[in-house]
Amino acid sequence: MKFTLSWLTDHLDTGADVSAVADAMTMAGLEVEDVHDPVAALAPFSVAKIISAERHPNADRLQVCQVETVDGLKEIVCGAPNARAGLTTIYAPIGAYVPGLGVTLVEKPVRGVVSNGMLCSAAELEQPGESDGILELGDDLQVGTPAAGVFGAEPVIDFEVTPNRPDWLGVAGIARDLAAAGLGVLKTPAIEPVAGSFASPVTVRIDAPELCPVFAGRTIRGVKNGPSPEWLKRRLEAIGLRSINRLVDITNLISYDRARPLHVYDIAKLSGDQIVVRAGQVAKDTGEHEHLIALDGKTYTVDPSMCVISDAAGERPIGLGGVMGGESTGCSDETVDVFVESAWFDPIVIAQTGRTLALTSDAQYRFARGVDTASVVPGVELATKLILELCGGEPSEVTVAGQAPAVPTAFAFDPARVGSLTGLSLTDDRIADILIALGFTVDRASPWSVTPPSWRRDVEGPADLVEEVARIEGFDKLPTTPLPDQGAPSKGVLNPRQARVRLARRALAAMGYAEAVTWSFTKQSIAALFGGGDEKLVLENPIAADLDCMRPSALPNLIQAAARNAARGHADAALFEIGPIYLDDQPNGQRTVIAGLVAPRAARHWGGAPEDALFALKGDLIALLDQLGAPTASLQLVQGQNRDWWHPGRSARLQLGPKNVMVEFGALHPRVLKALDADAPMLAFEIVLDAVPEPRGAKSKARGKAGLSTLMPLTRDFAFVVEEAKATGDLVRAVAGVDKALISDVRVFDVYRGKGVDEGFKSVALEVELQPVEATLTDAEIEALTARVVAAATKLGATLRS
Repeated sequence: MKFTLSWLTDHLDTGADVSAVADAMTMAGLEVEDVHDPVAALAPFSVAKIISAERHPNADRLQVCQVETVDGLKEIVCGAPNARAGLTTIYAPIGAYVPGLGVTLVEKPVRGVVSNGMLCSAAELEQPGESDGILELGDDLQVGTPAAGVFGAEPVIDFEVTPNRPDWLGVAGIARDLAAAGLGVLKTPAIEPVAGSFASPVTVRIDAPELCPVFAGRTIRGVKNGPSPEWLKRRLEAIGLRSINRLVDITNLISYDRARPLHVYDIAKLSGDQIVVRAGQVAKDTGEHEHLIALDGKTYTVDPSMCVISDAAGERPIGLGGVMGGESTGCSDETVDVFVESAWFDPIVIAQTGRTLALTSDAQYRFARGVDTASVVPGVELATKLILELCGGEPSEVTVAGQAPAVPTAFAFDPARVGSLTGLSLTDDRIADILIALGFTVDRASPWSVTPPSWRRDVEGPADLVEEVARIEGFDKLPTTPLPDQGAPSKGVLNPRQARVRLARRALAAMGYAEAVTWSFTKQSIAALFGGGDEKLVLENPIAADLDCMRPSALPNLIQAAARNAARGHADAALFEIGPIYLDDQPNGQRTVIAGLVAPRAARHWGGAPEDALFALKGDLIALLDQLGAPTASLQLVQGQNRDWWHPGRSARLQLGPKNVMVEFGALHPRVLKALDADAPMLAFEIVLDAVPEPRGAKSKARGKAGLSTLMPLTRDFAFVVEEAKATGDLVRAVAGVDKALISDVRVFDVYRGKGVDEGFKSVALEVELQPVEATLTDAEIEALTARVVAAATKLGATLRS
């Protein structure tokens, strides 16, 4: 949104300069982006007159001019074809910065003749006009007149409008806030109704009140269109708008002046005498959507969700309501009779129309944010006044169809809340004065009753009023109170889960995994591959089409991340992520997981194939669980019960009983990897952090011995024959649990199948490490412990191999 300082003074009686206005806007909450002051840029330039012009002695296309300037008579070399004696133009002295060229003038010879300045064209001064030669000004201008005064240049303020303040899209709304802030006195002229002399021959019918609840207009006949007066051209061009003709320029002026978009139809181009407001239509026989050639010359396809203005009993579209008019009824210099439209359109419909058609206009920008509902008829009256002044004509009576939305309702407000929420010490009179200056109606009963104005539908409760008061009083006046001394700093602010997340992140990074941070969403079809995809977890407004469902697992995102790495030449990936998953839409349906994934792509080596990556993954997993304080010695390893996305023969789960499944790990199913465009093999694990019990005793530290024993450890080897289907891990846990004080480790060092072992069985060789603590073990104690180990294995159906 842009406006000039002189435009602001039409509504605000103030002597503040542009810098003070920008500062006051910033303090009132308006985000000033830029202040362009052409007066300062044109300060070095002034009017000059060429006394004589002679051909340059060393160049046919250059002239040596004697110029009368504000600095006296100067000799200036000029290459413009129109440089001649008696011409009044603009002079730039040595040291001036020429904005159109981006250079600073220095004194230097031009083909042997020193030029003591420069005579300027319109383009060199960034002004509109012909640039084939230097500027040609009127002879009535005095030498030395500042260039800024010649061009009527004035400062322009550009600021960003927040979506909740559509009233700031008009200069009158900005002036109102600045007046409330004390920068001046509001003097916005009141809009006086213009009496109509006949009934409007053009009527309005609303067939879609949900899209456009109210539509007002009037006929003005006998207008004379044409180029706008100079003051109107300059005002629009100063803010970057192109002057078109008087009728169009008037609507643009009111749109920026009062935040009230309007449109003018050429009645001679209407078919029939009625304007119909309806939804877009689709042909019943062909299913084809109707089209509109808009004023920008482009053709747009209209669908039933859009608001259409049509004539001929609703048959021909002549405009997109609240967005842009149609080319077929646009005004030209030949226009004589016009119909002025002022309506109110539903903001959500207009915003969606703009997004669907990729079309943004000044009207669409304002209607999408919410135009003042009470400005419909006043907008017609103001447009009528300006049209009669600039174009002449005779107005009809105003015709209104429909009914405007209800104005905001009053609500209770306690002025003491200003102090309790902001700390400002303001009197009730000051609070009331601020609210009244902003357009609120204040009834100072007990409690106060405050009614927002029709242009402030963003104010819905007492907290909004407190913000308004603090904004106008000045955020710089908020009291600065230091926080109370809390004594010694806190020794820790992380809860046990947060501490575990930090510990897991560091542990996995130390193992060589790289952390990935992905979305908590995925595609619904992908979620279905991992047991999710329920309709209750589908997003209503996803940020992307392939991120429309809450993820049931962190694995699909990690798989896709690894696939992207592989596609870019980094196939050997090791990734992890710690984050939420969503099992259902209930509050307790969210879980925190630690997921890890490896895509083993080891380089070929003469030594043969490396160790199976699945065992390495399991080792990392157990080490991580130990770091988290999980009871790894008590975990049960279960195979064959994992879900569909795991490889049935190379996956398992770790659990504490059948109901507390802590971990699923193993190879991912090739079918799932193919669906995600990833190459097998990929191995992964997923720890449900909520299912990992907190360790007893010390805070979340890895369990271990209190200190090193001074006694030497010793080992004993055992070979047990067990059924092939029996999990080796169960045997290891059973042996380790015989005497947790003495047995420090149990390691599998051989698994044998073959001669001497019956078919369907295997021989598992274990190395049991014993660590004495208080005294060296005797032979009897060792033999007793050996017998207990054999007994524990026997309970699992294992027999000691002879």
